[in-house]
Amino acid sequence: MTWDGLLLDCRLATMTDTGAAYGAIENAALGWKDGAITFVGPQSRLPGKPAELAARVESADNAWIAPGLIDCHTHLVFAGNRAEEFELRLQGASYEDIARRGGGIVSTVTKTRAASEDELFAQSLPRARALVRDGVTTLEIKSGYGLNLESEAKMLRVARRIGKELGGTVRTTFLGAHALPPEFAGRQADYVDEVCVHMLPAIAREGLADAVDAFCEGIAFTPSEVRRVFETARALGLHVKLHADQLSDLGGAALAAEFGALSADHLEYTNEAGVRAMAASGTVAVMLPAAFYTLRETKLPPIAAFREHGVPMAVASDVNPGTSPILSLRMAMNMACTLFRLTPEEALRGATINAARALGLRERGILEVGKRADFVVWDVDHPAELSYWIGGDLVRRMFIAGREI
Repeated sequence: MTWDGLLLDCRLATMTDTGAAYGAIENAALGWKDGAITFVGPQSRLPGKPAELAARVESADNAWIAPGLIDCHTHLVFAGNRAEEFELRLQGASYEDIARRGGGIVSTVTKTRAASEDELFAQSLPRARALVRDGVTTLEIKSGYGLNLESEAKMLRVARRIGKELGGTVRTTFLGAHALPPEFAGRQADYVDEVCVHMLPAIAREGLADAVDAFCEGIAFTPSEVRRVFETARALGLHVKLHADQLSDLGGAALAAEFGALSADHLEYTNEAGVRAMAASGTVAVMLPAAFYTLRETKLPPIAAFREHGVPMAVASDVNPGTSPILSLRMAMNMACTLFRLTPEEALRGATINAARALGLRERGILEVGKRADFVVWDVDHPAELSYWIGGDLVRRMFIAGREI
């Protein structure tokens, strides 16, 4: 059968384990049909004449092609922003000072609750578009700024709408256990009841979430509270993920691994036992260097231990209004290299194949026959430039499921 498309004269960063850096193939060709890759390899090994193989044949002019980027951790659906708080912090105000003035996450919750679904969609869509313009073909969007059923469901519906509007894939994650809402002040156990007994089952019935996340931290929810949320999620047939060990070591990484979590994210304070547990469970370690940068943290994630124990590392933007106001996954890749000392190849793997694993999507993030034809033609002379350049427009062409956008 005739393929839908065939690109010749390529250099491919396949991200497969061929032994070559980036899984690179020179003098290559890439073919696809019905949204899936049909050929990837040296052009000399094409099974016939190009014009007889595909309905559309083009030269890539020796450009580098890599899998579409995957942003596996974002909070990009929210109303308003917190730029004024950013300025206040730089003028010496503490987080507590800002919170007492009605700022912090409470201000985002207030604005998000007040926004209509259409208003929330209109404010959030440009942030998603910015990520796509930077090469992102799949992204995850969490709730967590509603903190009641109505507003959490509204956020997740908006996330689904963004996916339909952009034509790519949006995976949605319910993050009801993100913070304690003001109306539950002093009643954290009651709020966990609300999440587990009412909110999560309703979200699952509507099919609004692909996974469930929680924030396990001294300023958020305890391991025992997270355990209850995860047990509820598992009973409902939902995958779990965890904001773990960002500010202290509460054993979050090991807890995530115990539940077979798709990923544990942040991980600055994760200990050796947590790393070993993640290795055993196959849980992906998601690096969020933009939050590390914004908060001016100094405690690095245990990168060497992740490497030693073979824990796959992903890189994500963590787009959010408070601690990671970044609109470029490539910039997060640069930060992962500069701040965490990942190699450019590790960073690209972290934003492709490992990010796909962090979302439970095994059919993308790699250039391989049978995989989804999400790929980007880049204006670079080497794949390392995707992490080297801080900003800039490097996308020449972009395909989602074999369709150019």
